[in-house]
Amino acid sequence: MKVIVPLAGKGTRLLPLTKRVPKPLVKVAGRPVMDYVMDTLRGLDVEELIVITGHLKDVVERHIVEHYPVKATFVGQETLNGTAGAINLARPYVDGPVLIVFVDTLFDADMSLVRTSDADGIIWAKEVEDYQRFGVLVTDRGGRMTRIVEKPDTPISRLANIGLYYMRDWRTLFEGIAEVMRRPPGVGGEFYLTDAFQYMVDRGRQLQVAEVTGWYDCGKVETLLETNHHLLEHGSARAPQPAPGVTIRPPVHIEEGVTLREATIGPNVTIETGSEVRESTIEDSILGRNVRVTRATVRGSLVGDGQVIEGRTIERSVMDAGELAAAR
Repeated sequence: MKVIVPLAGKGTRLLPLTKRVPKPLVKVAGRPVMDYVMDTLRGLDVEELIVITGHLKDVVERHIVEHYPVKATFVGQETLNGTAGAINLARPYVDGPVLIVFVDTLFDADMSLVRTSDADGIIWAKEVEDYQRFGVLVTDRGGRMTRIVEKPDTPISRLANIGLYYMRDWRTLFEGIAEVMRRPPGVGGEFYLTDAFQYMVDRGRQLQVAEVTGWYDCGKVETLLETNHHLLEHGSARAPQPAPGVTIRPPVHIEEGVTLREATIGPNVTIETGSEVRESTIEDSILGRNVRVTRATVRGSLVGDGQVIEGRTIERSVMDAGELAAAR
């Protein structure tokens, strides 16, 4: 099986950090988001990654080659024309069933369905309360998709499409994508992969809708920090013995090589190696490598490598390369 991984997006809601760091490589609980996603594929027979690149593609390619022991083919997406446009670029490299994974979210999914389901495809989903924010999947009594509705006004379904798909019938998938791209584009000049799934269903293909037990967004500061909290509570916490004058409020992930003096850390804080916090308070935040915080407070924020914060309060913000922006 081949796996298509679209990575061309710019991650604008995490600026200025994503000027330097590709969105899939932004770290949460000490690891890049993409690494957690790739962990979920370990039990599958993955023949090749087909990676759709764009923004900071050299950084993405280097990380994949250095960290994942699987063949990878990189295809550049010059025009950001939507999810269908991205997947269409993989067409020359697909010759069998394919998994499609968007890696700006983490998920707890039963991937064994890839081996056991007899459906033409599988779309993973999560039941949500705020259904108006998502594309939702309407199913029949057997749990097969009948249609996808973007941001419905009424609760016709609460099953949100999470961006994880397995397509056994890859030929009809790409027929659907070709048909979608013959039509006028949608908002922002984009072509949507979900319209290709509707094409498949309308021609009698059966797409099973499988629910995930967890779904954690990493696309904006607020949800990235919520995901950090979840990971810290479920196995990623790491706390040193507190030194005199240091208060640690778990859960936290504090790497070796971090210096703490007269500081209050936590809850829900990740601090990477080489960083130093003195006479300061850090709450609900992620600090990268070699950050210096002195007589300051950092709350609800994402701080990139090598930043210096002194005598000020940073709250609900992203800081990188000396630039500070309010969380979006």
